[in-house]
Amino acid sequence: MMRGRGVVNRIGAWLAALLLGVLASGLAGAAAQAEDGYDLWLRHAPLDPARAEAAREVLGPVELRGDGSGTAGTARGEIERGLAGMLGADRGNRSITLALTQDLTEGERWLAAELAGAPPGSFVIAADPNAGTIVAARDDTGLLYGAFALLRHVAGDRPLPEVARTYRPGMPLRLLNHWDNPDGHVERGYAGRSIFDWWHLPERLDPRMIDYARANASIGINGAVVNNVNARAFMLEPRYIAKLKRLADAWRPYGIRVYLSARFSAPRDIGGLETADPLDPAVRAWWHAKADEIYAAIPDFGGLLVKANSEGQPGPQDYGRTHADGANMLAEALGTRGTVIWRAFVYSAEDETDRAKQAYEEFVPLDGRFADNVIVQVKNGPIDFQPREPFHPMFGAMPNTKLMLETQITKEYLGFASHLAFLAPMWTEVLDADTGRGGTVAEVVAPAGMAGVANTGSDRNWSGSHFDQANWYAFGRLAWDPSLSSEDIAREWAALTFSREEAFLAAVVPMMLSSRETVARYMTPMGLAHLMDTGHHYGPGPWVCDLPRPEWNPCYYHRADAGGIGFDRTATGSNALEQYAPGVAAAWADPAEIDERYLLWFHHLPWDYPAQSGRPLWDELVARYDRGVAEADAMAQTWSELSPYVDPQRHRAVAESLAIQRREARWWRDASLAYWQSLNGLDLPPGTRAPEHDLDYYRSLVFPEAPGR
Repeated sequence: MMRGRGVVNRIGAWLAALLLGVLASGLAGAAAQAEDGYDLWLRHAPLDPARAEAAREVLGPVELRGDGSGTAGTARGEIERGLAGMLGADRGNRSITLALTQDLTEGERWLAAELAGAPPGSFVIAADPNAGTIVAARDDTGLLYGAFALLRHVAGDRPLPEVARTYRPGMPLRLLNHWDNPDGHVERGYAGRSIFDWWHLPERLDPRMIDYARANASIGINGAVVNNVNARAFMLEPRYIAKLKRLADAWRPYGIRVYLSARFSAPRDIGGLETADPLDPAVRAWWHAKADEIYAAIPDFGGLLVKANSEGQPGPQDYGRTHADGANMLAEALGTRGTVIWRAFVYSAEDETDRAKQAYEEFVPLDGRFADNVIVQVKNGPIDFQPREPFHPMFGAMPNTKLMLETQITKEYLGFASHLAFLAPMWTEVLDADTGRGGTVAEVVAPAGMAGVANTGSDRNWSGSHFDQANWYAFGRLAWDPSLSSEDIAREWAALTFSREEAFLAAVVPMMLSSRETVARYMTPMGLAHLMDTGHHYGPGPWVCDLPRPEWNPCYYHRADAGGIGFDRTATGSNALEQYAPGVAAAWADPAEIDERYLLWFHHLPWDYPAQSGRPLWDELVARYDRGVAEADAMAQTWSELSPYVDPQRHRAVAESLAIQRREARWWRDASLAYWQSLNGLDLPPGTRAPEHDLDYYRSLVFPEAPGR
């Protein structure tokens, strides 16, 4: 959020004082009726009488200047809907005005100056003690974002000191990437089937699509890639373009643009050509014609997302061409109408050095060779969404290429939907990381944007567990404003979703903020990574060493043996450190000085290596596993004490998930320690609980019904 000092100076302190009154007291007691989570953070729960009375002093009827259709009309409807929920029918007299800058009165023209040069979607919230509140924007989508922001401030868990100001999005593209398949299966999805009913589109549009768009717009998300990056070529056929058009038409009033994952070999798969070579004139002509066909149906189609030459997917390297050759061919077909988003997630069995290095080695030499409407989408870390990774070395290393940050909202490696793991701290670690090359990761990706692999599904609560909604929410808020703190986002979400009571927030927010670190401790402490079982990625499997591709095996990553554990990525090993700026590499090069959360990511060390605590590495590792388990127990205990603040249905559902998490935290800890002991032959530190079962038991477990495969 960019603060508009001119706005604050003009309205004075009166609005802040009124909002302090509006937000000063909490909602007493739990909700009177059970809830199922479908309303997400848009519940608009009634304010208690004191809060409602203060709000009525500020908020009255909603007036929309100009055309009341489309997005602007949607903005008005959202404010009416939200205030009706929070205040009921009894409203104050001061109006809430929604106005585009061209519809401002002479006395309001200064608001237009506040928005001069602001990016699309920007808005101003201002007020006049006599006239009421004004939400002004240069475009209709800005009015919609302003409407949701005003509701968020009224309903929020605490007063925000500068509600009246100018708000600008920090990134132009704020996209959800759905790994949904046309048959309804969701790859790495843990919340049921896909929300997209391709079978009945275009004739029937599921009403859930509108609620999905509302939720996204409320947090500033402005695009959705609707299908899996492991794409099916037939989704480019005319029958699917008609289905996409129906979605695009439904989402347009909410500022959501449709994007599509494209299979690179589509000209050969469905186009009747013998090749998909990006330099072949017939291939280029096919993509031009296909782009024209899409834009004829969907004039505001966002563009194409491509996964190429990774995990067996086709791509330009099949023809001896580069990633730039492939991306630029598609960019030429789209022209100025849309964007090509090219994923940098690549690895192959032929790379015998270090999987963490491959993307950098393939893409950095191509810096400056991508077309202007190409964005290279880079995962937060160099491997694959692990509970902890260092930031990707490509950030800051390609100054002449637009880079986009890719995060994973669905928790493929963090306990699926069962484990409570609030991911804003993970993402802010990356966004705030100094690349050592002239800026933070947030500054590097600001010209392009941020993408999140979606966690939505057909479950009634959308995300499989209620607390997983917080990660969808946090992604949108950080993509809009990467300077927001994880604590502010957690408080905001918890108050909107559960309770405004300060006693509730004082317990839940710290639990949320520490939860991801808890999961990392009992799964992958001290920089270990990729220890999950094969295929489903569910549960521990550090003993898996016999898969056909080396980089599929946990043994490839932990390198544990009788002598030690960890992956040496220093100059004596793979030298992946060399891909980072010298100052960054220096901070990780010395095992005695490194942040020990990354220790075994960068170093292979003997089991008796002295940790910074003074304990041998083995003892320190065990202590961190145990701390993770204890913290999982503490989360369950904390939640059990919060039943007075949450409706019984959702409280019970969260308690049941936390019970699963407690059990599985012990499973991760016990199975991992049993395996490490089989290698190092060491006893557990005195007083430490032994694993519940022997190693053979843990290795025998199979889960053919695990979701998301």
